[in-house]
Amino acid sequence: MSSDMQQATDPLDGVAETLDRAAAAAVASVTRGLSPITFFLAATDWAVHLGRAPGKQMQLGAKVARKYMRLGDYMARYAQDPDAQPAIEPLPQDRRFSDPAWKQPPYNFIAQSFLLNQQWWHAATTGVGGVSRHHEEIMEFTTRQMLDLFAPTNFLATNPVLQRKIGETGGKCLVDGFNHLVDDMQRQFRGQPPVGAEQFQVGETVATAKGKVVWRNRLMELIQYAPTTDKVRPEPVLIVPAWIMKYYILDLSPENSLVRWLTGEGYTVFMISWHNPDSRDRDLDLDSYRRLGPLAALDAITAITGAGKVHAAGYCLGGTLLAIAAAAMARDGDERLASVTLLAAQTEFSEPGELGLFIDEAQLHMLDNMMWSKGYLDSHQMGGAFQILRSNDLLWSHMLETYLMGEREPMSDLMAWNADGTRMPYAMHSEYLNRLFLNDDLAEGKFKVDGRTVDLAAVRSPVFAVGTERDHVAPWTSVHKIHLLTGAEIRFVLTSGGHNAGIVSEPGHRNRRYRVLTREMDGQSLDPTEWLERAEKKEGSWWIEWGRWLDERSGKPVPPPQLGAPDKGLPPLADAPGRYVLEK
Repeated sequence: MSSDMQQATDPLDGVAETLDRAAAAAVASVTRGLSPITFFLAATDWAVHLGRAPGKQMQLGAKVARKYMRLGDYMARYAQDPDAQPAIEPLPQDRRFSDPAWKQPPYNFIAQSFLLNQQWWHAATTGVGGVSRHHEEIMEFTTRQMLDLFAPTNFLATNPVLQRKIGETGGKCLVDGFNHLVDDMQRQFRGQPPVGAEQFQVGETVATAKGKVVWRNRLMELIQYAPTTDKVRPEPVLIVPAWIMKYYILDLSPENSLVRWLTGEGYTVFMISWHNPDSRDRDLDLDSYRRLGPLAALDAITAITGAGKVHAAGYCLGGTLLAIAAAAMARDGDERLASVTLLAAQTEFSEPGELGLFIDEAQLHMLDNMMWSKGYLDSHQMGGAFQILRSNDLLWSHMLETYLMGEREPMSDLMAWNADGTRMPYAMHSEYLNRLFLNDDLAEGKFKVDGRTVDLAAVRSPVFAVGTERDHVAPWTSVHKIHLLTGAEIRFVLTSGGHNAGIVSEPGHRNRRYRVLTREMDGQSLDPTEWLERAEKKEGSWWIEWGRWLDERSGKPVPPPQLGAPDKGLPPLADAPGRYVLEK
């Protein structure tokens, strides 16, 4: 009877799970994938512990009094000297009050009050005893977002720059801004790209490097680029881009194409172009990407070129995948990697930066159910998270300039690429968030490939790793932790710029600089602070540094291989950029 009862309740288990998932997915569709429970728990943790901390309350009360005194002192000094030192300076990255109009009363007092208030809230949400670190970070972040929303720059009555613009244009800027708003809303409703993106057509103005698709499976196309030199290095270069983005960020306009630069340096370049998954691909997991991506590409590349060694480079999530593949290859005695290059790619996730605010059990439960209902995570949902992380730069300043001041920023190739989004399949993204971001399995030696654990310590191929100074996706201090996971020789570069612009850093680009330091095989690992002190500062593009590094680990130039290998079942299938990159 017990067995019969168990069998009778089994169908209900499936129904219950489906109902729970559907309910969570419905909430996620309203909150854009953010878990209200996470924010409720963080606010409760903070409020309860602050309520039980009379010393902290007294300290905050004293801070309020001191800040009002500082503001009053500044106002008194300003009355005597218009060049008086302000009570507080904005943070270096905060350019909202840089216009001279903010130095005039009453706007200087408004700005100073806002900055002092912002500083107080930072003190109020941090350093409260008993609050978990994750909840503290959420509260500090949330209050910062609220303050950014109500910043004086966002309102006509308190923004002298906007008032001046209205006066200069006779109000026309508001009309232009309203028209921009209507246009953008219509485009978003119709699923059209932003204004100006039509100037950057894939295969016509971007992704124009000549080549052929030489292999295709259900997940990727492999592009082999035509040589631009009489001879090439015998070791080809395989680039594994992230599937959170279209590959052509590395082949944008001809003047800033990494592909064109590499072929010009005498390398045979292969690029993976990922399929844009839909609901039919919901079961594609991380191992599918490894097998059908870099491993399948290496098989095709060695067959086409006859090369015994390949330089492999991975960008962002593609770099993480490449690191996993390299560890599995090292474990299995596969020695085809001449070197491993990781571009803004994390292998250790204990400190993922502000993106970690969206990673906990409640948040992942919400995301998991949202993806379960569709079979994928949409690019708009990912883009929204990145906008929140940089609300000053990507959200409020954009709205101010575009919809109030009527000034639309000219479209660039990088902006057009950024709007050409991709999706993430359910199985892969759920596994990535849980096994890597939440549990840090790769760094802790618990990540399994083909049922067996892989260890980055097994990787002995030389590593070239690049971090970017202003990276909100893969903070450079997190990227730097590759030093702790392998004894391989590592040349680490820290370049100016952010996650995308720091990597697309062609020679001749103005104001580019980087730091570089090599750790020899099995050498001492430095923490980020020590590394900064010892690294050599250089001007220019890090591409030059990478090129020299590759040259030192490559053989003498030889005649270039043919495009594809029809005699080996690898005929050219189509001209670059191929079919997958055009999928919407």
